[in-house]
Amino acid sequence: MPPPVVLTIAGSDPCGGAGIQADLKTFHQFRVYGCAVPTLITVQNSRRVARVDVLSADLVREQIEIVLEDLPVAAVKTGALGSAEIVRVVARAAEGWNFPLVVDPVMLSSHGLALLPEAAVAALRDDLLPRAALITPNLPEAEALTGCPIRHEDELRRAAFRLREMGAKAVLIKGGHREGSATDVLFDGAEWHEFPAPRLTTRHTHGTGCVYSAAIAAGLARGEALVEAVARAKRFVHEAIRTAPGLGEGAGPLNHFVDASAAGPLLF
Repeated sequence: MPPPVVLTIAGSDPCGGAGIQADLKTFHQFRVYGCAVPTLITVQNSRRVARVDVLSADLVREQIEIVLEDLPVAAVKTGALGSAEIVRVVARAAEGWNFPLVVDPVMLSSHGLALLPEAAVAALRDDLLPRAALITPNLPEAEALTGCPIRHEDELRRAAFRLREMGAKAVLIKGGHREGSATDVLFDGAEWHEFPAPRLTTRHTHGTGCVYSAAIAAGLARGEALVEAVARAKRFVHEAIRTAPGLGEGAGPLNHFVDASAAGPLLF
């Protein structure tokens, strides 16, 4: 049997730590076949982003269509989309999908540069979020999408509930920006689930959100239940941060060589 196919629609990082490059590496570790549609090209390294060029929405649409025309895609994840027009292209395409869409609502690079204009945030919230099987914002992204500050546990849960009301089937708010342990909270519309992990003191966290969402999409493509896919992805990304190779003089990449089977059995 061929492996499951997962498509990433995201930006390109020439240093390979984030974006479609990190997604494809993660897909490989989870034994799914990865394909990629770039939405924007960055000029960046671990220290800075020098340039971002967003591709045309038509070019992104044509890439998506030609992949789906030929390959049996089992899940899609999105990362940096770059413009309201691209967000709407993905949302329109997703209307007919019978496989899960994982939306990582990337708004800023690790270096703080905007990768999604403010005008496009409304498109993401209104058009794409209702198509998502799962949305995976960090705290600043959850605040931007809901318009509500998140300082305490009750505010975090209120934001997750609000995002679910906006149309996402499930919401995973990541705890990397919280104090204390790096605990992520998942609301699937019926139950709350927490995924704790000890906080790691390191500057090498570039691409964490990309790897995390890619690992979840891979698990869903393999037929895992959502809670199982998130738990496995959480263990994988924690180990990838812990064993980061120390590349670059700034915010370096994770360890993309982590064996995903260490997070649980991977069987076809």
